Amino acid sequence: MKIAIDAMGGDFAPKVVVEGAKTALEAFSDLETLYLVGDEAQIQPLVTEYALPSDRIEIVHTDEMVEMHESGAKMLRKKKKASITLTADLVKKGVVDGMVGAGNTGAAVANATIKLRTLEGISKASICSVMPNNFGHCLLMDAGANPDPRPENLVESAVMGAIYMRNLYGIKKPKVGIMSNGEEEEKGTEFTRAAHTLIKELVASGKELPFEYLGNIEGRDIFLSDVDVCLTDGFTGNVILKTAEGLAKGIGGWIKEEYNKNIFSKIAGLLSKPVFARLKDRTSHEKVGGSLLIGVNGVCVIGHGSSSAYAIHNTIRLAMNSVKHEVNADIVSAMEVIKA
Repeated sequence: MKIAIDAMGGDFAPKVVVEGAKTALEAFSDLETLYLVGDEAQIQPLVTEYALPSDRIEIVHTDEMVEMHESGAKMLRKKKKASITLTADLVKKGVVDGMVGAGNTGAAVANATIKLRTLEGISKASICSVMPNNFGHCLLMDAGANPDPRPENLVESAVMGAIYMRNLYGIKKPKVGIMSNGEEEEKGTEFTRAAHTLIKELVASGKELPFEYLGNIEGRDIFLSDVDVCLTDGFTGNVILKTAEGLAKGIGGWIKEEYNKNIFSKIAGLLSKPVFARLKDRTSHEKVGGSLLIGVNGVCVIGHGSSSAYAIHNTIRLAMNSVKHEVNADIVSAMEVIKA
């Protein structure tokens, strides 16, 4: 398998990218070649320092990159040789099986959707973010790719999300719900009610679907209920995701403050350190690696801008697993059944 990574993407690139590449190459024997796209003058010394195997590494040079503050769509036209653009080109040309980027999310989405196009039967791609919950994991989608979708896009997302959770997490028939402000059918916006009606009609049609439909769900259900896929628009999904990230960091900081208040609380903190280590592991976005941009005709995984080498490693793993488990092929097959 061959994967391309934007070596200049992220707050700590290219150092953490090369570090993550090293551990990924050591861990995944089926990773035949890893393409590092970016400034060779910065990448090559790191490749030498970390002793990456020369027979499994290709450096694709460019001195252009999309900065975090720049518009992804505008830079697609302006910076035609940006590292994320050349990374997408490698997928488009069939040189690699998938791409990874931890830089400007808008640039990754724009390049993947425009250059790779969408899968047959899919009109809009969606960013999938895995959230921890009491029953394992809940897939939040869309987490930012499409802030203003149509109701039918949520039908597509229901199919894509269910196949993601089935193929990558082994859930036979994932439970899918639409994010709303109440479980009752009359709750929600005009958009969510229309999407709810479309999915209900699809269920009533008797066609074989890859998911079980729960109807409307509420924000707390992401973490507390047995729901596998939470459907929403990209604006709401991104707000949910960043609110959850901020709350987790805030609570972590507040706990540290309380444990450091006196000698007794410090002792309690030391005794409970293993518990918090397990909790941190359970909620770590770095363990997941990144978010799959699902629905494009290729594999594109988007990492967090502050990704560490460990996160980069797992982002590469997610890209490889998405290829291995034939997520895209199964989505196309499922959409053929639905649209028949």
